[in-house]
Amino acid sequence: MKPKVHFRTIKDQSYQEVWDLQTKIHKDLIDNKLKKRSLPIDQQKIKNQLNELIFCEHLPVYTLGKSGSMENLLLRPDKINGDKIEFFKINRGGDITYHGPGQITGYPIFDLDEFFTDVHLYVRKIEDVIIKYLEIHNLCGIRLPKYTGVWLAPDNSFDKYRKICAIGVHLSRWVSMHGFAFNVNTDLSYFDKIIPCGIIDNDKTVTSLRKETGKTMNIDHVSHELGKIFSEVFDFDIKVN
Repeated sequence: MKPKVHFRTIKDQSYQEVWDLQTKIHKDLIDNKLKKRSLPIDQQKIKNQLNELIFCEHLPVYTLGKSGSMENLLLRPDKINGDKIEFFKINRGGDITYHGPGQITGYPIFDLDEFFTDVHLYVRKIEDVIIKYLEIHNLCGIRLPKYTGVWLAPDNSFDKYRKICAIGVHLSRWVSMHGFAFNVNTDLSYFDKIIPCGIIDNDKTVTSLRKETGKTMNIDHVSHELGKIFSEVFDFDIKVN
């Protein structure tokens, strides 16, 4: 039996609201897992039905991962609110990034005991989802050694490696939270106020689907297609409200 995943999209909620929701779902999954272990062996094989896949368009916010450095925030902390941008230190991996309108921030909250217990494979599969989606637009997403996420290679139009999707996750008892940030119609000027992901290499920058294609995308349509690809790559049954 395939795992079952509830898929939903959220717009115009604060980062704190969505983080609180993530945390509750994450805790519920862990609690459910621990309860199952107290059941007879034959009943423990029943699949969880609490896995969630949430896609958000956040209000403007910078988030700093647990291994990140405040030096990569180029704004003074006391100036952030003046620019109407929130800032959070959070418990995912990675350094600093931006979330905001036009970007799909994805939160797979999965009990990986139902999928596979390999964190590296988990991250690679998230990358696979984005790479497969980019193929729809005739874009070739790639991985770069030592740089998690999905990139586009230098070409005739751009002379740098461009990061189009950042990834930062957190796992506890093999239950995942946080996830990825896919730049669709993102206002890339927000990245000028940080050193994205702490990467200072001169041959690397950030990009968006709109910048690469010259077209403004329908976010709802992108979310729908991305959700379908997620279900194929991770091999789960998708449930939508």
